[in-house]
Amino acid sequence: MTSGNDFDGPERAEPVLFSARLTPHRSLSRAGFIALMAFVCIVSFAAGIAFWMMGAWPVFGFFGLDVLLIYWAFRLNFRHARASEEISITHSELRVRRTSHRGHTVEWVLNPLWVQLDQTIHEEFGIERLCLVSRGRRISIAGFLGPDEKSSFVKALSEALQAAKRGPTYNPIA
Repeated sequence: MTSGNDFDGPERAEPVLFSARLTPHRSLSRAGFIALMAFVCIVSFAAGIAFWMMGAWPVFGFFGLDVLLIYWAFRLNFRHARASEEISITHSELRVRRTSHRGHTVEWVLNPLWVQLDQTIHEEFGIERLCLVSRGRRISIAGFLGPDEKSSFVKALSEALQAAKRGPTYNPIA
């Protein structure tokens, strides 16, 4: 074979039809967390001093424990926010990569021609659960999203799956 053959050239990356990175929603930012903890500390300290002045000095320690428990709960919540889910579709593969809050990664690669999108819909609340079904495998996706976000996600994902099933288009000009 000569160097002019098409097979010997560098591999061209397949165009990505759909790509999404989903993360859990957290409404409190780091600055908001610091402000909230400062407020809780000030209120707890002031209430603890008031109880100390009344002679109930052990209550002061319990106010300190309350602050520590609130801090621990928020830190745990922020740690769980590190979880993510990445979904990408090309003409030849659908890739789902799920990363837990501890950093463990699981990845599934499916053929988009065989994938079906399964939805569990509640009459009152909307889409509750999304699953990708392929050859007997069910992969739950988009668990982080709310019902309204899931409906727009389903629309975009369905369009990308249809584009993948149509196959690549040949453009002789490009």
